[in-house]
Amino acid sequence: MLKKCMGDHSLIIPTKDIGIKDSLSYEEIPVQILDRQVCKLRTKEVASVKVLWRNQFFEEATWEAEEDMKKRYPHLF
Repeated sequence: MLKKCMGDHSLIIPTKDIGIKDSLSYEEIPVQILDRQVCKLRTKEVASVKVLWRNQFFEEATWEAEEDMKKRYPHLF
């Protein structure tokens, strides 16, 4: 038997603001860098940055390789 679902309207993002293409895809654009960390391995160090993306909440920020982000989005650094 199906039950009525009470959704949280604060989590709905309007599609007008996202800019969905005809192929039902959109491009994520980084807004700012929140944090930086360096992981030490045996022979090298890997730098990562925590990136806040447009159309996402603060809790959904992702860790990305700093080198890749500098190549793709140099204006953030």
